[in-house]
Amino acid sequence: FRFYTTSLFFIEEIITTVSKVSVKDGGSISIPCLYESKYINNTKYLCKGYYWTYCSYAVKTNRPSSGKFSISDDKIQRIFTVMIKDLKERDRGYWCAVEINNGYDAGKPFNLSVTRGKISAHFKSFVKSCLFVEKEGLIVCCRIFVKMKWCRLGSSCVTEPSGLIDGTAVTIDRSVPNVFTVAMRGLRTESSGWYLCVQGDLQMPVHLTVKEKSTSGE
Repeated sequence: FRFYTTSLFFIEEIITTVSKVSVKDGGSISIPCLYESKYINNTKYLCKGYYWTYCSYAVKTNRPSSGKFSISDDKIQRIFTVMIKDLKERDRGYWCAVEINNGYDAGKPFNLSVTRGKISAHFKSFVKSCLFVEKEGLIVCCRIFVKMKWCRLGSSCVTEPSGLIDGTAVTIDRSVPNVFTVAMRGLRTESSGWYLCVQGDLQMPVHLTVKEKSTSGE
């Protein structure tokens, strides 16, 4: 049992995540959940259900795998990531949640729009996980028909044509019809993390890993 109104007090304070993601029936999705630093050692979990009061545990960090669901916690970046596999139309409402010692747990909701066949023609990301070398550019393409923005989870956003996210230069190119291309310059290892391709209330999470360029010629 969870006291809904009290838990809502914590939602904006400690958890940041996506609000809605469009995914293909039978596919999988990874959802990042950013939390406040004082909850680094708390148990995190995915709660399944549209309403917080009645949602049920799907997977927890102290039991990180449960068939359809898995979870991992990056305590350095303060992001726990949940993966949901074999998505069906009934997979709609979920909550990123943190157990609060001697208090009510905190949760932040996200919704999945699971579609048969192709993902919505208005929103498709070609890249979900990326590996890039330090100081080299990042290119991410999202098929779109309307204006979009590029955001870092828990940080700022950039709309076309250009801007900065945590000191990294971001350029957005719309020269190819219906394609939103993002280039990032001056990437550092601390640029690693979760980014979002955003259209209206839909987001597509993209994970970026930046590694230092090898000096050994490898």
